[in-house]
Amino acid sequence: MVILAIILGFLPLLAVSLLKTYRHVSEREMRRRARQHDPLAEVLHRAVAYGLSLDILLWFVVGVSAALFMIILSRNITAWVAFLGAAAYLWFSFAWLPNSRVGQPSLWFAKKLTPAIAWTLDKLHPLLDRLAAFIDRHRPVIVHTGLFEKEDLLDLIDRQQVAVHNRIDKEELRLVAGALTFGDKLVRDVMTPRKIMKAVKASDAIGPILLDELHASGFSRFPVLGENNQEIVGTLYLHDLVGFDTAHEHVKDAMVHKVYYIHEESALAEALAAFISTRHHLFLVVDSFEEIIGLISLEDVIEEILGREVVGEFDQYENL
Repeated sequence: MVILAIILGFLPLLAVSLLKTYRHVSEREMRRRARQHDPLAEVLHRAVAYGLSLDILLWFVVGVSAALFMIILSRNITAWVAFLGAAAYLWFSFAWLPNSRVGQPSLWFAKKLTPAIAWTLDKLHPLLDRLAAFIDRHRPVIVHTGLFEKEDLLDLIDRQQVAVHNRIDKEELRLVAGALTFGDKLVRDVMTPRKIMKAVKASDAIGPILLDELHASGFSRFPVLGENNQEIVGTLYLHDLVGFDTAHEHVKDAMVHKVYYIHEESALAEALAAFISTRHHLFLVVDSFEEIIGLISLEDVIEEILGREVVGEFDQYENL
């Protein structure tokens, strides 16, 4: 009787330990490791592949063996000792053990017992599969991921970057974080201020001196000033001057005549939508008094999404 009690007391612990070992990584991750010929994963996946049927089998073992163990325990010792022993046993089996780390003993038992468990699942699969389908239809659907707001998702990305088993490229994680946060920034946060904004005159002659001056500025797009040096009459793209006949031409002959404005309080998401809808790559930034206080380009917005500087083919590499 003592030996039977010990066996029945050990079985729930073993079943809970096996369940924890099988589920210490997701089924998808276990399958991926098995496909990469991980010896342990190849063995464990033989049981994990049965999905919910594996859980039903192991919890059946836990329930039956634990119930029989309690019956034997209550018949052979006094009631209060049986109560304390049962409470300690339940705490160890269902509170401490599932939350402990998967150790080498658990992996060893799982590796040795998986062939027998897989064989049992194969024989009982028709019945277990029906039970699994019934449970899956009636169990409550957990729709909440534990993420309540954008900051929770950003925190998850930060923790993923330093995770030991992370296989997501850090550049991709940074790109996702940039896509989540760029819309929170305003145009004024990333614009080029007017005091360092480079502009050209519509009457300027296109020649080597102007080209050198424009290239040295580090920009590739320039607002074009009218005759009074106050009104913006167009936009000059540096790449439009490649191969341009500079003998008798002026900036007004190469510039794009459309000019677009955006308010400094606009969000970058709005600026990106405006760039896409207008197919224009440069907006002049105005304040509440409709005074020009700077400019913003499509690259400025993309840099906030990518989280790094975008260098165009005509841009200088120095950080302005």
